[in-house]
Amino acid sequence: MRARITIVFLAAGFAALGGCTEDPQTLDSGVKVDTAAFQGTGYPFAAAGWKPGEKASWEQQLKTRTVNGQNEYTKVK
Repeated sequence: MRARITIVFLAAGFAALGGCTEDPQTLDSGVKVDTAAFQGTGYPFAAAGWKPGEKASWEQQLKTRTVNGQNEYTKVK
């Protein structure tokens, strides 16, 4: 009886520790990182008014996004 309880607790302990493993994280995500951000994504989903490849329009979109949507101080008012 005592051996059976020990085996049950050991099995539960090993099952709990089995969930503590982590998969290795690598840079093989398929994202091309050797180009500048303003060059574009290669996908047709982009913000209106942004022209891929133009650094000035990229910077303008970032400024607009910062002022209108991501500035927590303007949201509080």
